[in-house]
Amino acid sequence: MGNRITRHRAALDRIPGGRDGRRMLVVSVVDKTGTGLWAGCTALYFTYVSGLSLAQVGLLMTVSGGVGIAGAPIAGLLADRFPLVRVIATTQLVRGAALLALLTTDHFLLLTLYSALGALPDRAGSVLIKLYAARLAGSERVRYQAIQRTTVNIGWSLGGLGAAAALATGSTQAYTWLLVGNVLSYLAITALTLRCAEPPAPSRVAAHGTPGDASGPAPRPGGPWRDRTFLGYTATDAALFLDDTILQVAVPLWIVHATAAPAGLAPLLLVLNTVLVVLFQVPLARFGATTPAARRLLVPLGALFAVGTLALAASAAGGRALAITALVVAVVALTFAEILHATSSWELSVALAPAEAQGAYLGVHGLAQSTQRFAGPLLVTGVMTAGPLAWPLLGLALVAAGAAQHRLIRDRVLHPTPPQPSLSVAKVTVSEY
Repeated sequence: MGNRITRHRAALDRIPGGRDGRRMLVVSVVDKTGTGLWAGCTALYFTYVSGLSLAQVGLLMTVSGGVGIAGAPIAGLLADRFPLVRVIATTQLVRGAALLALLTTDHFLLLTLYSALGALPDRAGSVLIKLYAARLAGSERVRYQAIQRTTVNIGWSLGGLGAAAALATGSTQAYTWLLVGNVLSYLAITALTLRCAEPPAPSRVAAHGTPGDASGPAPRPGGPWRDRTFLGYTATDAALFLDDTILQVAVPLWIVHATAAPAGLAPLLLVLNTVLVVLFQVPLARFGATTPAARRLLVPLGALFAVGTLALAASAAGGRALAITALVVAVVALTFAEILHATSSWELSVALAPAEAQGAYLGVHGLAQSTQRFAGPLLVTGVMTAGPLAWPLLGLALVAAGAAQHRLIRDRVLHPTPPQPSLSVAKVTVSEY
């Protein structure tokens, strides 16, 4: 028993960020468990409980998704100006309040308004957690976020299982209880978040210096919106985030409409994706632990995209056995692309941002994933409509995006701007460029 306790404590000690880092991982598990309860039945709730038509549900989700794109940059700006823990807690409460408001009405316009208000803090969450990791875990930020992503997948799985069990009852009341369960999860994580200590924030420390003091850090004029390299990096990263939509949206639809594989293969492939992420996200994180290493990951990333899209095309070329084999190959390749891109993106997005404006920069980078979530489904459905040969063309486009990003950030990665000294900052936990 003593050895088991010792091993358990040693495992906990290997998690970067100490007690607060571990507490924020618990927040991630509870958050995604609650989200998993609700996410899979959102459209069904609006259909069976609120009584909306299919067209209204589609419009509601499109509008809320579009509004949610603004959540990431807004959160980044707030995180540079206010205590990060309080910003995170506030977004969690707003998410819960917006979701709870859905229970108060069946009116289409109000439901759309509440959904859009909830989408803003929802899209901000990943940016704020990334910023928290960068400030708290310092040079071990990639490892911390790899662990965090593993916990996220565990939470999603638990929530999905809970939702499946509730919906199996066949009662429309189950949708309401799943919504309430998600709201309760927001209350729980708000309480946990407020128990976390505020990590050092270089941007806010620098902001309190004396104006005109030559010893303070010189901010980059214009911020992220005038940083062409960072904007180009964000644009190419939006394309590389497409693995998420391909796996979650395209693969299930492709199975049903273009291959001889059984429809029941779709959930099994999603389980395979989750298992691979849980098993390999942390071990593979070491290959992107430095900024140059993260840039090098863009090369195998492009190869995996090429293999995955070729396999999707091949899945429509033959019978049942070929379809199943090709789909498994596609999902495995795209899942490892997802893992490598997550590792690369975490490190590069932080390393390319100046310490005094991390929140603003990461907020702009958050637009990459938000935009992909909004436009990605339309793009992949267009690819599927064009036929199997469109998949390799999409793969080539993704390879080109990775190559462009690799070239674009070369100078910033190989010849980084050294951190500028500041008399007002004694210690900064963010890793050196």
